[in-house]
Amino acid sequence: MKFFIATDHAGVDLKDYTVELLRAKGHEVEDLGPYDKERVDYPDYAVKVCQKVLENAGTQGILICGSGIGMSMAANRHSGIRAALCHDAYTATVARGHNDANVLCFGERIVGKGVAESIIDAWIAGKFEGGRHCGRVEKIEAI
Repeated sequence: MKFFIATDHAGVDLKDYTVELLRAKGHEVEDLGPYDKERVDYPDYAVKVCQKVLENAGTQGILICGSGIGMSMAANRHSGIRAALCHDAYTATVARGHNDANVLCFGERIVGKGVAESIIDAWIAGKFEGGRHCGRVEKIEAI
């Protein structure tokens, strides 16, 4: 699986950890920054990841900030992006299975490395269930 990942200044450490984790699990990762903790605005990085996900079918995005809230709000402004703020493996599983989410968001100030790994593992293992969920996802896309 190919991932595009970015953060703001509040998530650099967890982004770096996540990039290495995904690569160690055999996934392709494009790190879109930032690469240090100098203050930046999270919407700028949400745009970068969302554009890449929309341009590259079958890819996934990961956005990290302090809480994950700002990134998820910015990402969901893009038609075709279904960003899910996940705090645990269950929310990641449901986001993929029921909502066909294509961008994972979480916060460095909320989840630690161990929880982040369990979220990522659940995200990767998750598959859209289709069926009754298709109509709901279509309604989201129609908004």
